[in-house]
Amino acid sequence: MAAPALALGGLFPRERLRQLGAPVLIILVLAMMVLPLPPFLLDLFFTFNIALAVMVLLVALYTMKPLDFSVFPTVLLVTTLLRLSLNVASTRIVLLEGHTGPDAAGKVIEAFGHFLVGGNYAVGIIVFIILTVINFVVITKGAGRIAEVSARFTLDAMPGKQMAIDADLNAGLIGEDEARRRRAGIAQEADFYGSMDGASKFVRGDAVAGILILLINIIGGLIVGVLQHDMDVGLAAKNYTLLTIGDGLVAQIPALIISTAAGLVVTRVGDGDKDIGEQVAGQVFGNPQVLVLTAAILGILGLIPGMPNLVFLLLAGGIGGLAWWMLKRRAAAAASVVPPPPPPVSHETVEATWADVAPVDVLGLEVGYRLIPLVDSGQDGDLLKRIRGLRKKFAQEVGFLSAPVHIRDNLELKPNAYRITLKGVEIGGGEAYPGQFLAINPGRVGGPVPGAATRDPAFGLPAIWIEAAQRERAHALGYTVVDAGTVVATHLNHVILSHAAELLGRQETQQLVDHLGKEFPKLAEDLVPKQIPLATLQRVLQNLLEEGVNIRDMRTIIETLAEHVVRSQDPVDLTAQVRIALGRAIVQQIFPGSGDMQVMALEPGLERILIQALAGGQDAGMEPGLADTLLRETAAAARRQEEVGLPAVLLVPGNLRWLLSRFLRRSVPSLKVIANGEVPESRTLKVATIIGAKQ
Repeated sequence: MAAPALALGGLFPRERLRQLGAPVLIILVLAMMVLPLPPFLLDLFFTFNIALAVMVLLVALYTMKPLDFSVFPTVLLVTTLLRLSLNVASTRIVLLEGHTGPDAAGKVIEAFGHFLVGGNYAVGIIVFIILTVINFVVITKGAGRIAEVSARFTLDAMPGKQMAIDADLNAGLIGEDEARRRRAGIAQEADFYGSMDGASKFVRGDAVAGILILLINIIGGLIVGVLQHDMDVGLAAKNYTLLTIGDGLVAQIPALIISTAAGLVVTRVGDGDKDIGEQVAGQVFGNPQVLVLTAAILGILGLIPGMPNLVFLLLAGGIGGLAWWMLKRRAAAAASVVPPPPPPVSHETVEATWADVAPVDVLGLEVGYRLIPLVDSGQDGDLLKRIRGLRKKFAQEVGFLSAPVHIRDNLELKPNAYRITLKGVEIGGGEAYPGQFLAINPGRVGGPVPGAATRDPAFGLPAIWIEAAQRERAHALGYTVVDAGTVVATHLNHVILSHAAELLGRQETQQLVDHLGKEFPKLAEDLVPKQIPLATLQRVLQNLLEEGVNIRDMRTIIETLAEHVVRSQDPVDLTAQVRIALGRAIVQQIFPGSGDMQVMALEPGLERILIQALAGGQDAGMEPGLADTLLRETAAAARRQEEVGLPAVLLVPGNLRWLLSRFLRRSVPSLKVIANGEVPESRTLKVATIIGAKQ
């Protein structure tokens, strides 16, 4: 037998057999509607239907989150089809063999027709109708409504959730794979609730079909029994009605169980770390104060004359005992926590040493005491991990590794406040509330949400601190909802990017040169420090970073410096040459793709005046009236560009770029000033606004 078994295993491996399971089951279900079944097989299939319903209910109870049971809509369809097929098969055998006795359709139907309703078909009809009403009107209708609302809100919240994922990805909190997995989860969640909304119609239709099948079987049984088998009307009514009631109950009870499972799945609310049983035990029976009050109320009711005193007092005693046990366990747990002994106090005076001179942290994050759980890994704080991700993303995008962020608590701050420092000086700050969420208004939202109004500390957008219960509603209204840790991490990332030039110190520059020397040893060795001092290289790189140009392409930067350093050691002149070499990357960063570049330009007359006024170089001055006009018109033009969705870019001659960039940067922070020589020949320029033109 080994050889045939081996051959069968090779021909049908376990995976192939598992794939064949579902098609075979569907074919069997459809075959039951056509082929006659003996009573034994009918008993077997009815029992399997009950077992399958119980299994589905238990899976729904132990499911952590709805998407863990994403196949449930399909299971709902298959089980409904199975029950209807069994109804058809049992109807056939009831009408053909019902005249022979109550066991004509098998033992299962007989048991449900006699044992559950006591052989009284009037009681059976009433019980069947009650079960159908419970299933159809209460459970199925409620679960369907919840699935419908959940599907609508899930679809409405998709844009906000996608924006939150993009924000985490841009801030370096997650990688591309994690972002892709989250996006797939959001789409799957929307598909699941949409499928549940449609699948609930199957259960509703099944309940209606059960009532119709009941009436058809009773009427058909009377006709068959009286006219074809010459039975007495009373006997025919008793036999066929009991068989029909048993058939209806044996199908309706699994339907009720499946509907209950559907309701449990769609009403599941939680963070995915506990099943329904744990949630109920923790939230309903987890508060001893509630149990004490409940026991007291039951005890008072049990003392009223005429009430069932024993039952009320017995239950009050049980609930009170449970509350006493929980309070005792909490007290024991609190007593077992022993505070650490205070450190011994030394009364000796210690001489000051150079160790007392602590260097100033390049980057620092100070938090109030209520934000300590965010940075404490022992309290599931993930801000440290996010900050490590920020530094990695910064190094990949900007081109050098910034100094580590030193985190400490500061009791002088407000409990929920934090402060970001650069070389000991505050450069950013705000407040965050652990356990709450910041709903940021991106500009188009469907309505307000209750909470404390504030502003996003990173970008200044209007926002609201909301409770966790309002999170899904805020998502549905179009808000971008983030937790407190993400708020701090995003603000820190924005500050680091804004001060990248100041973070590139002499040590970071040397480390950058050493890193470059591993890949291009000859190039780095010939340039630094033989041809260009390290300080000059640092100044050039800082000039690039100040205007938002990353320094990842260090090979091009070093080669350009090596070419032009023999003619000039001026960092400004060298920066201009490096920008021309990096022109394609600079333009691509501002204008992605290969489309037209719509820029602002100076009126030729104004351009000549500025060239004459600034002919004296970096220290040249500008007539106050001219400077005021230039600032005002440039700010207005930049604002018009941004209102139509275009970047604010000013195209100027190369000898004006550096000075105009420094002059306009403070008044128009979003403005990018590029030189004519930085634009690649492959890009097409279109002048959208001319500054200085007569209106």
